Amino acid sequence: MSAGLVPITGPSALGGSPRRFLHLAVTLAITDFKLRFFGSALGYFWQLVRPMLLFGVLYVVFTNFVKLGDAVPHYPVVLLANIVLFTFFADGTGAVSSMVDREALVRKIQFPRMAIPVSVVLTAAFNLTLNLCVVAVFALASGVEPRWSWLQAPVLIVLLAILVLGLAMLLSAAYVRFRDVKPIWDVAAQLLFYATPVIYAVETIDVDERIKQGLLLSPLAAILQQFRHAVIDPGAPTAAAAAGGAARLLIPAAILVAIAVGGYLVFDRMAPKIAEEL
Repeated sequence: MSAGLVPITGPSALGGSPRRFLHLAVTLAITDFKLRFFGSALGYFWQLVRPMLLFGVLYVVFTNFVKLGDAVPHYPVVLLANIVLFTFFADGTGAVSSMVDREALVRKIQFPRMAIPVSVVLTAAFNLTLNLCVVAVFALASGVEPRWSWLQAPVLIVLLAILVLGLAMLLSAAYVRFRDVKPIWDVAAQLLFYATPVIYAVETIDVDERIKQGLLLSPLAAILQQFRHAVIDPGAPTAAAAAGGAARLLIPAAILVAIAVGGYLVFDRMAPKIAEEL
């Protein structure tokens, strides 16, 4: 490089101003949320239809044919809550292709790159908030009694959001360079749906105890199990009990932290080069 020339680098993940970054992320999220219902007479109803249809199909199958829910107190509420939480996970990690989908914005030099995957997670969080209101009404109508342990719910949702955001950053950055990431993640997410106690209670499945405990080493599974215990059924095992002891929860906690930190570091490292890779 010639003397006196300063190398030009692309914008960082946050764009230099945290306030501007948050404003842009929230603006994108609100815009996307509104556009989903633009021109629709039923509006939010359509957002509720997807988890409710999945809930209806699974409820009929697993109460009338496979009968996984017979021994699970408040099984319909457990199933609906798990589907809503997993839908947030799936929608948030759907940010995998967000950088390519927003190519026009990415090519703007001063645009903070990370605002794009963050906005996808925020949009999913808006949907989650509305869907959880439906879950709460359904739970109360089904006889679930409010308890002090419900205060754990916001903490668990924040942990889930951190997990989702970490994956969204990691996947969206990787997809820019490797387009195989999306189909691979689609398969992985489907596997996670069945490997996580969404449609079944982990204590009721007929497998080796070590396999049951191994399932709870996933951060997603641990969060869903603890949510069920804290919000729906106090008689259900806690995440610690289902995992085989509180110390074993250090594993999903470490995985969650690794994904969150690793996702940010990978995205921040790739941010200046994303426009070139598109």
